[in-house]
Amino acid sequence: MLGASLNKAFYHPDSSLQIPWNSLQFGLLVFPLNPFLGAVTISLAALITWAKKYRLIIRRPLHQGFAVLSLLLLITTGFASHKLEAFLGLFNLLPYFFVFAALTALIQTSAQLRQIAWIIVFGSLPMVIIGFGQLFLGWSFKLQFLWELIDSTLSPGGKPPGRMASVLMHANTLAAYLVTIFILGLGLWLENYQKLKQKLKVKNLPISSSTYGPVIFLTIAVFANFIALILTNSRNGWVIAIITCLAYALYQGWRLIVAGCMSIATVILLAAFAPSAIAQFFRRFVPYFIWARLNDDIYPDRPVALMRKTQWEFAWNLTQQHPFTGWGLRSFSGLYKAKMATDLGHPHNLFLMLSAETGLITTFLFSGILAGILFTASQLLWKSQSLEPENRLIFFSYLLAVISWILFNTVDVTTFDLRLSILSWVFIAALCGVIFHQNSLIKR
Repeated sequence: MLGASLNKAFYHPDSSLQIPWNSLQFGLLVFPLNPFLGAVTISLAALITWAKKYRLIIRRPLHQGFAVLSLLLLITTGFASHKLEAFLGLFNLLPYFFVFAALTALIQTSAQLRQIAWIIVFGSLPMVIIGFGQLFLGWSFKLQFLWELIDSTLSPGGKPPGRMASVLMHANTLAAYLVTIFILGLGLWLENYQKLKQKLKVKNLPISSSTYGPVIFLTIAVFANFIALILTNSRNGWVIAIITCLAYALYQGWRLIVAGCMSIATVILLAAFAPSAIAQFFRRFVPYFIWARLNDDIYPDRPVALMRKTQWEFAWNLTQQHPFTGWGLRSFSGLYKAKMATDLGHPHNLFLMLSAETGLITTFLFSGILAGILFTASQLLWKSQSLEPENRLIFFSYLLAVISWILFNTVDVTTFDLRLSILSWVFIAALCGVIFHQNSLIKR
């Protein structure tokens, strides 16, 4: 199962990078439950890779783009009204650019993508188990030592109450984590299910438990992550999970599943948003906590200051006042509190937050770099003959994971959570690393 996958890709194709590759794998395995140890070992992998592949990394135009972006962020810090706050805000971005650049040189092959996916899916199970214990068994604990370097808190009943958060800071944070795990897990399941079907077609082939093992494990893992995602009560996570299922079904050419997913989504949307007479009929089939969460009827007295529309309008007004330099990183929270008398860490949209805090030029450059990565990855997937057919599905899974991260950040902001930030940059780096490697093979 997982062991077979680990053995297959244990050795790095470049022997000089074996130590950082081992360090990255270990870091990703322990990362969900021990983010400090995971971050240290992943950073160590990045440092060693930088030391060995420095010339290769700095020559790539993508990294030169991130260097310009970093310079612009430093310049906007100089114009901030609260320079110390803005300087501290740089640590939510610049260190990840550094790690990202190194990992694009460390992760090179589809086998490595598959390896990382297995590790991340396996590592998610303790998080899900703890989440179920939190909601249904009242589990709780607080683990803190080495000041706040290792700090894990489990709130009984969820955070907010009734919504699974596991050891993460909020249910939405867990949803952002689970939706990417769900995507990679489903990709691995489809890949191994296809392999199983091919084996079963071969007559006189001995069938052992190891033949079914990967599919059984992944079925349990994907199902557990999906149920946990539902229990986070996150509309963002639900919508992205549905879009993911549709994307996989379209990719596989499963028209009936596409039609089924579209029908289910239509019924849910009608139950949530149709005129009352029509909605009442469909609410017989759709659970209350789903349709009421989608249209926010479950929280009828939500303050105006906590509505995303209010936050987005405020962030855009800030952008219009300082369109080129912004107000400085980490400025939104203080400005919003002064105006709305409400504590809020971010405007629930990464790109509006960046435009308000760093200006439009920086935001457009950051968005352009991400768009360029998605465009190049899509070209490699659909047009290039260098990516082997058996590796296209895992590459497509990572592309979906990156798209899901971007979509989630249009209605929330994940950059303030160490786990989510590192994982998202690992996914983007993995995608870019394979692109670079495939392009280098074409040029030979």
